[in-house]
Amino acid sequence: MGEVEQTVANTRAGTVKACRRAKLSPGTGGQISMLGVREGDRVKAGDLLLQLWNRDLLAEIELHKAEAYAAAASARAACLQADVARREADRLVKLRKSGAISEEALDKVVTESKAGEADCESAEARARLSEARIRVIDAKIERTRLTAPFDGIVAEINGELNEYTTPSPPGIPTPPAVDLIDNSCFYVAAPIDEVDAPKVKVAQPARVNLDAFDEQRFPGVVRRVAAYVLDKEKQARTVEIEVEFSNKKDIEQLLAGYSADVEIILDVRERTLRIPTEAVLEGNRVFVFDASDGVLQERKIETGISNWDHTEILKGIEAGELIVTSVDRDGVEDGALARQETDGE
Repeated sequence: MGEVEQTVANTRAGTVKACRRAKLSPGTGGQISMLGVREGDRVKAGDLLLQLWNRDLLAEIELHKAEAYAAAASARAACLQADVARREADRLVKLRKSGAISEEALDKVVTESKAGEADCESAEARARLSEARIRVIDAKIERTRLTAPFDGIVAEINGELNEYTTPSPPGIPTPPAVDLIDNSCFYVAAPIDEVDAPKVKVAQPARVNLDAFDEQRFPGVVRRVAAYVLDKEKQARTVEIEVEFSNKKDIEQLLAGYSADVEIILDVRERTLRIPTEAVLEGNRVFVFDASDGVLQERKIETGISNWDHTEILKGIEAGELIVTSVDRDGVEDGALARQETDGE
């Protein structure tokens, strides 16, 4: 009696991946003028990692700031003049009602007032245009600065001070300027056979085995089953699954890129009748040893769940019966004489 698990395992080695990993490069090409980090440094979100030479843009933004200041001053002057003209027009409208001025003189003043208001609006528009130019240059300057999008550790830097760096052209991958890894969260991505994919569901328990940690097993949970099948030439079709680690302390030992194997636990039967899986022959047959007369008896059985180690027995064998596990030996057949081996034989 014991525990039997039904499991599914990956077909090829999986990989430990960081939940967040960014291969960063500036948004424009240029010469590196500041490199604020080294490989292995821990950074916070928003920290400046790298900056390109941008003194021309800084000078340009100062020019546009001066132009914006002048445009704003001109707008204030034009609007003040427009306000004076409006008040004068209002005063003459009142005088016209009493017949003190002519209609022609009133029309002239009202027209001048409206022209002044148009001049005010035009000057304000020029001031807004100058401010917009500043924002454009600000955006260009931002493209010369590379900042951390999240807390993490700098895994790799490609570039040195005064070297020239460029973003990747479309369709041509190039090494990132900075490879940033969030090492507070890891998961395993691994392929399973397409035949097994329908059995795997999100939230099912799993175990992870890492080559770097020998026989240690890390508990985990299925967090994603891919929505499509990978079709790679000359390879079996597979579905990628992702398993996240259940214990936060386990993550502290991990590095992105470790190779990993996963077992997805589909079902568990506790305290059930079981035998070694190696004893089960094709067609659900086993050889039972009758100790009373020393004869092997072939018997059909009904099995439940199984894995590489154990198979659950539903019918055909009773607890305490002796089962032949060395079924590949010569002479193992129904009715053959046999004896039970002891340790050391």
